[in-house]
Amino acid sequence: MKFNTKTIHGGQEDIDPAYNSVMPPIYQTSTYAQSTPGGHKGFEYSRSGNPTRSALEKSIASLEKGNYGLAFGSGLAAIDAILKLLKPGDEVISTNDLYGGTFRLFTKIFENFGIKFHFIGMGEAQNIENYINKNTKLIWVETPTNPMMNIINIEAVAEISKKHQTLLAVDNTFATPYLQQPLDLGADIVMHSATKYLGGHSDVVMGVLAVKDKELANKLYFIQNASGAIAGPQDSFLVLRGIKTLHLRMQRHCENGKAVAEFLSNHPKVDKVYWPGLPSHPNHDIAKKQMKDFGGMVSFTTKNNSLPGAISFVEKLKVFTLAESLGGVESLAGHPASMTHASIPKEEREKIGVIDSLIRLSVGVEDERDLIEDLKQALG
Repeated sequence: MKFNTKTIHGGQEDIDPAYNSVMPPIYQTSTYAQSTPGGHKGFEYSRSGNPTRSALEKSIASLEKGNYGLAFGSGLAAIDAILKLLKPGDEVISTNDLYGGTFRLFTKIFENFGIKFHFIGMGEAQNIENYINKNTKLIWVETPTNPMMNIINIEAVAEISKKHQTLLAVDNTFATPYLQQPLDLGADIVMHSATKYLGGHSDVVMGVLAVKDKELANKLYFIQNASGAIAGPQDSFLVLRGIKTLHLRMQRHCENGKAVAEFLSNHPKVDKVYWPGLPSHPNHDIAKKQMKDFGGMVSFTTKNNSLPGAISFVEKLKVFTLAESLGGVESLAGHPASMTHASIPKEEREKIGVIDSLIRLSVGVEDERDLIEDLKQALG
Protein backbone atom coordinates (compact mmCIF):
# COMPACT_ATOMS: atom_id res chain seq x y z
CA MET A 1 0.00 0.00 0.00
CA LYS A 2 1.43 3.39 -1.02
CA PHE A 3 1.82 6.18 1.53
CA ASN A 4 -1.02 8.38 0.26
CA THR A 5 -3.39 5.41 0.57
CA LYS A 6 -1.99 4.49 3.99
CA THR A 7 -2.99 7.89 5.42
CA ILE A 8 -6.60 6.87 4.80
CA HIS A 9 -6.60 3.08 5.12
CA GLY A 10 -3.35 2.10 6.86
CA GLY A 11 -4.01 -0.04 9.94
CA GLN A 12 -7.76 0.52 9.53
CA GLU A 13 -8.78 -2.83 8.09
CA ASP A 14 -11.31 -3.57 10.83
CA ILE A 15 -14.76 -2.14 10.14
CA ASP A 16 -16.71 -1.10 13.22
CA PRO A 17 -18.79 -4.18 14.10
CA ALA A 18 -21.82 -2.29 15.41
CA TYR A 19 -22.99 -0.32 12.36
CA ASN A 20 -20.15 -0.60 9.81
CA SER A 21 -19.25 3.07 10.26
CA VAL A 22 -16.58 4.27 7.82
CA MET A 23 -14.76 6.31 10.48
CA PRO A 24 -13.72 4.64 13.77
CA PRO A 25 -16.30 5.74 16.36
CA ILE A 26 -15.36 7.78 19.42
CA TYR A 27 -15.61 5.26 22.25
CA GLN A 28 -16.15 7.72 25.08
CA THR A 29 -16.11 5.13 27.82
CA SER A 30 -13.89 4.38 30.77
CA THR A 31 -14.76 0.69 31.16
CA TYR A 32 -16.22 -2.32 29.32
CA ALA A 33 -18.71 -5.03 30.34
CA GLN A 34 -17.29 -8.50 30.93
CA SER A 35 -19.23 -11.74 30.50
CA THR A 36 -17.13 -13.40 33.21
CA PRO A 37 -14.08 -12.18 35.14
CA GLY A 38 -11.46 -11.59 32.46
CA GLY A 39 -13.95 -12.34 29.69
CA HIS A 40 -14.03 -9.27 27.44
CA LYS A 41 -13.73 -8.33 23.76
CA GLY A 42 -10.16 -7.02 23.92
CA PHE A 43 -10.77 -3.97 26.11
CA GLU A 44 -11.36 -3.83 29.86
CA TYR A 45 -10.39 -0.31 31.01
CA SER A 46 -9.59 2.70 28.84
CA ARG A 47 -6.24 3.52 30.42
CA SER A 48 -5.08 0.10 29.23
CA GLY A 49 -6.76 0.32 25.85
CA ASN A 50 -9.54 2.07 23.97
CA PRO A 51 -10.83 1.18 20.48
CA THR A 52 -10.49 4.74 19.15
CA ARG A 53 -6.96 5.09 20.49
CA SER A 54 -6.11 1.64 19.17
CA ALA A 55 -7.22 2.69 15.67
CA LEU A 56 -4.89 5.69 15.84
CA GLU A 57 -1.99 3.59 17.15
CA LYS A 58 -2.41 1.17 14.25
CA SER A 59 -2.48 4.08 11.82
CA ILE A 60 0.77 5.66 13.05
CA ALA A 61 2.50 2.26 13.06
CA SER A 62 1.46 1.80 9.45
CA LEU A 63 2.64 5.26 8.35
CA GLU A 64 6.05 4.82 10.02
CA LYS A 65 6.48 1.26 8.71
CA GLY A 66 6.49 0.00 12.28
CA ASN A 67 4.67 -2.92 13.86
CA TYR A 68 3.43 -1.17 17.01
CA GLY A 69 2.12 2.30 17.83
CA LEU A 70 1.38 4.09 21.11
CA ALA A 71 -0.53 7.32 21.73
CA PHE A 72 0.04 9.61 24.73
CA GLY A 73 -1.51 12.73 26.21
CA SER A 74 1.24 14.96 24.75
CA GLY A 75 4.53 14.81 22.90
CA LEU A 76 6.40 15.27 26.15
CA ALA A 77 4.46 12.39 27.71
CA ALA A 78 5.67 10.20 24.84
CA ILE A 79 9.28 11.30 25.42
CA ASP A 80 8.82 10.75 29.16
CA ALA A 81 7.84 7.13 28.46
CA ILE A 82 11.03 6.57 26.43
CA LEU A 83 13.20 7.99 29.24
CA LYS A 84 11.50 5.62 31.70
CA LEU A 85 13.21 2.75 29.87
CA LEU A 86 16.41 3.97 31.57
CA LYS A 87 17.71 3.71 35.13
CA PRO A 88 20.01 5.81 37.37
CA GLY A 89 23.57 5.84 36.03
CA ASP A 90 22.52 5.51 32.39
CA GLU A 91 23.65 8.15 29.90
CA VAL A 92 21.94 9.77 26.93
CA ILE A 93 23.58 11.48 23.96
CA SER A 94 21.28 14.13 22.51
CA THR A 95 21.56 16.66 19.74
CA ASN A 96 22.31 20.10 21.19
CA ASP A 97 19.68 21.82 19.03
CA LEU A 98 16.32 20.53 20.14
CA TYR A 99 12.89 21.56 21.34
CA GLY A 100 13.11 23.52 24.60
CA GLY A 101 10.51 21.31 26.29
CA THR A 102 12.61 18.22 25.58
CA PHE A 103 15.70 19.95 26.99
CA ARG A 104 13.72 20.93 30.11
CA LEU A 105 12.41 17.38 30.60
CA PHE A 106 15.92 15.95 30.27
CA THR A 107 17.71 18.45 32.50
CA LYS A 108 15.10 19.45 35.09
CA ILE A 109 13.37 16.09 35.60
CA PHE A 110 15.49 13.10 34.58
CA GLU A 111 18.89 14.49 35.58
CA ASN A 112 17.46 14.53 39.12
CA PHE A 113 16.97 10.77 38.84
CA GLY A 114 20.64 10.12 38.08
CA ILE A 115 20.53 10.04 34.28
CA LYS A 116 23.35 11.93 32.56
CA PHE A 117 22.87 13.84 29.31
CA HIS A 118 25.43 14.95 26.72
CA PHE A 119 24.20 17.65 24.32
CA ILE A 120 26.36 17.67 21.22
CA GLY A 121 26.37 18.75 17.59
CA MET A 122 25.41 15.84 15.33
CA GLY A 123 25.99 17.44 11.94
CA GLU A 124 28.88 14.99 11.68
CA ALA A 125 27.56 11.67 13.00
CA GLN A 126 31.00 10.39 14.00
CA ASN A 127 31.12 13.08 16.70
CA ILE A 128 28.83 10.79 18.70
CA GLU A 129 31.63 8.23 19.08
CA ASN A 130 33.54 10.66 21.33
CA TYR A 131 30.78 10.52 23.96
CA ILE A 132 29.76 6.86 23.95
CA ASN A 133 30.77 4.71 26.91
CA LYS A 134 29.50 1.59 28.67
CA ASN A 135 26.73 3.61 30.35
CA THR A 136 25.31 5.03 27.10
CA LYS A 137 21.83 3.59 26.62
CA LEU A 138 20.05 6.07 24.33
CA ILE A 139 20.86 8.40 21.44
CA TRP A 140 18.26 11.15 20.95
CA VAL A 141 17.95 12.76 17.52
CA GLU A 142 15.78 15.52 16.08
CA THR A 143 15.99 16.09 12.35
CA PRO A 144 15.26 18.66 11.09
CA THR A 145 16.09 20.24 14.44
CA ASN A 146 14.05 22.85 16.25
CA PRO A 147 14.60 25.73 15.51
CA MET A 148 17.85 25.74 13.50
CA MET A 149 16.69 23.18 10.91
CA ASN A 150 19.92 21.19 11.20
CA ILE A 151 19.93 17.85 9.38
CA ILE A 152 21.27 14.71 11.06
CA ASN A 153 22.16 11.60 9.09
CA ILE A 154 19.82 9.02 10.64
CA GLU A 155 21.36 6.06 8.81
CA ALA A 156 24.88 6.98 9.98
CA VAL A 157 23.74 7.47 13.58
CA ALA A 158 21.87 4.14 13.43
CA GLU A 159 25.09 2.37 12.44
CA ILE A 160 26.80 3.84 15.50
CA SER A 161 23.92 2.94 17.83
CA LYS A 162 23.87 -0.66 16.62
CA LYS A 163 27.66 -0.93 16.92
CA HIS A 164 27.44 0.10 20.59
CA GLN A 165 24.06 -1.59 21.28
CA THR A 166 22.26 1.57 22.30
CA LEU A 167 18.69 2.60 21.53
CA LEU A 168 18.18 5.26 18.85
CA ALA A 169 15.09 7.46 19.13
CA VAL A 170 14.21 10.03 16.48
CA ASP A 171 11.85 12.97 16.96
CA ASN A 172 10.22 13.06 13.51
CA THR A 173 7.79 15.89 14.28
CA PHE A 174 9.11 18.44 11.76
CA ALA A 175 9.44 15.96 8.89
CA THR A 176 6.39 13.74 9.50
CA PRO A 177 6.28 10.21 8.06
CA TYR A 178 5.34 11.82 4.73
CA LEU A 179 8.88 13.18 4.35
CA GLN A 180 11.02 10.59 6.19
CA GLN A 181 10.62 7.27 7.98
CA PRO A 182 13.36 6.81 10.61
CA LEU A 183 12.53 3.17 11.42
CA ASP A 184 13.43 2.26 7.84
CA LEU A 185 16.73 4.14 8.30
CA GLY A 186 17.65 2.09 11.37
CA ALA A 187 16.06 3.91 14.32
CA ASP A 188 14.50 1.88 17.14
CA ILE A 189 11.83 4.40 18.15
CA VAL A 190 10.19 7.23 16.24
CA MET A 191 8.37 9.95 18.15
CA HIS A 192 5.95 12.69 17.07
CA SER A 193 4.27 15.55 18.75
CA ALA A 194 0.97 14.72 17.04
CA THR A 195 -0.19 18.16 18.16
CA LYS A 196 1.66 19.44 15.10
CA TYR A 197 1.45 18.11 11.53
CA LEU A 198 -0.31 14.80 12.26
CA GLY A 199 -3.28 16.54 13.87
CA GLY A 200 -2.73 19.45 11.53
CA HIS A 201 -5.44 21.81 12.75
CA SER A 202 -4.17 23.24 16.05
CA ASP A 203 -7.03 21.70 17.99
CA VAL A 204 -5.44 18.79 19.88
CA VAL A 205 -2.44 18.01 22.11
CA MET A 206 -0.96 14.51 21.75
CA GLY A 207 2.22 12.47 21.31
CA VAL A 208 2.77 9.17 19.51
CA LEU A 209 5.50 6.53 19.24
CA ALA A 210 6.13 3.81 16.66
CA VAL A 211 8.51 0.83 16.93
CA LYS A 212 9.22 -2.41 15.09
CA ASP A 213 10.55 -4.61 17.90
CA LYS A 214 7.96 -6.54 19.94
CA GLU A 215 9.99 -6.66 23.17
CA LEU A 216 10.61 -2.89 23.07
CA ALA A 217 6.93 -2.29 22.29
CA ASN A 218 5.86 -4.36 25.28
CA LYS A 219 8.13 -2.35 27.60
CA LEU A 220 6.65 0.89 26.29
CA TYR A 221 3.07 -0.44 26.52
CA PHE A 222 3.75 -1.35 30.16
CA ILE A 223 5.03 2.17 30.88
CA GLN A 224 2.07 3.70 29.03
CA ASN A 225 -0.41 1.72 31.11
CA ALA A 226 1.45 1.97 34.43
CA SER A 227 2.14 5.71 34.17
CA GLY A 228 -1.23 6.52 32.63
CA ALA A 229 -0.38 9.46 30.35
CA ILE A 230 -2.67 8.15 27.62
CA ALA A 231 -4.45 9.93 24.79
CA GLY A 232 -8.21 10.24 25.14
CA PRO A 233 -10.72 8.95 22.55
CA GLN A 234 -11.86 12.39 21.35
CA ASP A 235 -8.27 13.52 20.75
CA SER A 236 -7.45 10.18 19.08
CA PHE A 237 -10.38 10.70 16.71
CA LEU A 238 -9.17 14.22 15.83
CA VAL A 239 -5.63 13.05 15.02
CA LEU A 240 -6.98 10.14 12.96
CA ARG A 241 -9.03 12.67 11.00
CA GLY A 242 -5.97 14.89 10.56
CA ILE A 243 -3.83 12.01 9.28
CA LYS A 244 -6.28 11.37 6.44
CA THR A 245 -5.21 14.64 4.78
CA LEU A 246 -1.56 14.59 5.88
CA HIS A 247 -0.23 13.86 2.39
CA LEU A 248 -2.26 16.68 0.83
CA ARG A 249 -1.31 19.22 3.49
CA MET A 250 2.38 18.33 3.46
CA GLN A 251 2.59 18.91 -0.29
CA ARG A 252 1.35 22.48 0.19
CA HIS A 253 3.47 23.06 3.31
CA CYS A 254 6.54 22.09 1.28
CA GLU A 255 5.58 24.25 -1.70
CA ASN A 256 4.92 27.27 0.49
CA GLY A 257 8.00 26.62 2.60
CA LYS A 258 10.15 26.73 -0.53
CA ALA A 259 8.54 29.97 -1.74
CA VAL A 260 9.02 31.65 1.65
CA ALA A 261 12.63 30.44 2.04
CA GLU A 262 13.56 31.68 -1.42
CA PHE A 263 11.87 35.05 -0.84
CA LEU A 264 13.68 35.56 2.46
CA SER A 265 17.01 34.48 0.95
CA ASN A 266 16.75 37.29 -1.60
CA HIS A 267 15.50 40.03 0.74
CA PRO A 268 18.04 42.77 1.51
CA LYS A 269 17.05 42.99 5.19
CA VAL A 270 17.43 39.25 5.87
CA ASP A 271 20.75 37.88 7.06
CA LYS A 272 20.57 34.07 7.32
CA VAL A 273 17.83 31.64 6.27
CA TYR A 274 17.61 28.11 7.69
CA TRP A 275 15.66 25.68 5.48
CA PRO A 276 17.01 22.24 4.44
CA GLY A 277 15.96 22.71 0.82
CA LEU A 278 18.45 25.51 0.17
CA PRO A 279 21.59 24.21 -1.58
CA SER A 280 23.64 26.37 0.81
CA HIS A 281 22.21 24.59 3.85
CA PRO A 282 24.71 22.38 5.74
CA ASN A 283 23.89 18.70 5.12
CA HIS A 284 21.53 19.63 2.26
CA ASP A 285 22.73 16.48 0.47
CA ILE A 286 21.76 14.34 3.49
CA ALA A 287 18.33 15.98 3.51
CA LYS A 288 17.89 15.14 -0.19
CA LYS A 289 18.84 11.54 0.53
CA GLN A 290 16.66 10.83 3.58
CA MET A 291 13.73 13.18 3.00
CA LYS A 292 11.11 13.22 0.24
CA ASP A 293 10.90 17.03 0.38
CA PHE A 294 12.05 19.75 2.76
CA GLY A 295 9.02 20.76 4.83
CA GLY A 296 7.31 23.96 5.85
CA MET A 297 9.49 25.07 8.77
CA VAL A 298 11.75 28.06 8.07
CA SER A 299 13.92 30.05 10.49
CA PHE A 300 15.80 33.26 9.72
CA THR A 301 17.61 36.25 11.20
CA THR A 302 17.53 39.87 10.08
CA LYS A 303 20.56 42.02 9.38
CA ASN A 304 19.81 44.46 12.20
CA ASN A 305 20.41 41.46 14.49
CA SER A 306 18.46 42.93 17.40
CA LEU A 307 15.80 41.78 19.83
CA PRO A 308 13.61 44.89 19.26
CA GLY A 309 13.81 44.31 15.50
CA ALA A 310 12.65 40.69 15.85
CA ILE A 311 9.81 41.65 18.20
CA SER A 312 8.72 44.45 15.87
CA PHE A 313 8.66 42.07 12.90
CA VAL A 314 6.47 39.39 14.52
CA GLU A 315 4.09 42.04 15.89
CA LYS A 316 3.55 43.51 12.41
CA LEU A 317 2.52 40.22 10.79
CA LYS A 318 -1.11 39.94 9.71
CA VAL A 319 -1.53 36.60 7.92
CA PHE A 320 1.05 34.80 10.06
CA THR A 321 -0.19 34.48 13.65
CA LEU A 322 2.21 35.09 16.52
CA ALA A 323 1.80 31.91 18.55
CA GLU A 324 3.50 28.86 20.03
CA SER A 325 3.40 25.51 18.20
CA LEU A 326 3.56 24.65 14.50
CA GLY A 327 2.26 22.31 11.84
CA GLY A 328 -1.32 23.57 11.56
CA VAL A 329 -3.01 24.66 8.35
CA GLU A 330 -2.52 28.29 9.41
CA SER A 331 0.87 29.99 9.24
CA LEU A 332 2.46 30.81 12.59
CA ALA A 333 5.46 32.91 13.58
CA GLY A 334 7.45 32.56 16.78
CA HIS A 335 10.41 34.06 18.58
CA PRO A 336 12.25 30.99 19.93
CA ALA A 337 14.45 32.83 22.45
CA SER A 338 11.43 34.15 24.34
CA MET A 339 8.87 31.47 23.50
CA THR A 340 9.59 27.82 22.62
CA HIS A 341 13.22 27.84 23.81
CA ALA A 342 13.03 30.21 26.75
CA SER A 343 13.64 27.29 29.13
CA ILE A 344 17.15 26.84 27.69
CA PRO A 345 19.73 29.15 29.36
CA LYS A 346 20.66 32.10 27.16
CA GLU A 347 24.34 31.12 26.85
CA GLU A 348 23.35 27.58 25.81
CA ARG A 349 20.80 28.88 23.28
CA GLU A 350 23.28 31.22 21.65
CA LYS A 351 25.92 28.49 21.28
CA ILE A 352 23.64 26.71 18.83
CA GLY A 353 22.44 29.84 17.03
CA VAL A 354 19.21 30.62 18.89
CA ILE A 355 20.02 34.31 19.17
CA ASP A 356 17.62 37.10 20.04
CA SER A 357 17.03 38.01 16.39
CA LEU A 358 16.06 34.48 15.29
CA ILE A 359 12.49 34.08 14.03
CA ARG A 360 10.83 30.72 13.33
CA LEU A 361 8.02 30.34 10.80
CA SER A 362 5.59 27.48 10.48
CA VAL A 363 4.45 28.01 6.90
CA GLY A 364 0.84 26.98 6.46
CA VAL A 365 -1.29 26.08 3.45
CA GLU A 366 -2.59 29.55 2.53
CA ASP A 367 -1.89 31.11 -0.87
CA GLU A 368 1.86 31.70 -1.08
CA ARG A 369 1.34 35.20 -2.52
CA ASP A 370 -0.49 36.31 0.62
CA LEU A 371 2.24 34.86 2.82
CA ILE A 372 5.03 36.61 0.92
CA GLU A 373 3.16 39.92 0.88
CA ASP A 374 2.73 39.64 4.64
CA LEU A 375 6.45 38.99 5.18
CA LYS A 376 7.30 41.84 2.81
CA GLN A 377 5.21 44.40 4.69
CA ALA A 378 6.47 43.22 8.11
CA LEU A 379 10.07 43.55 6.95
CA GLY A 380 9.23 47.08 5.83
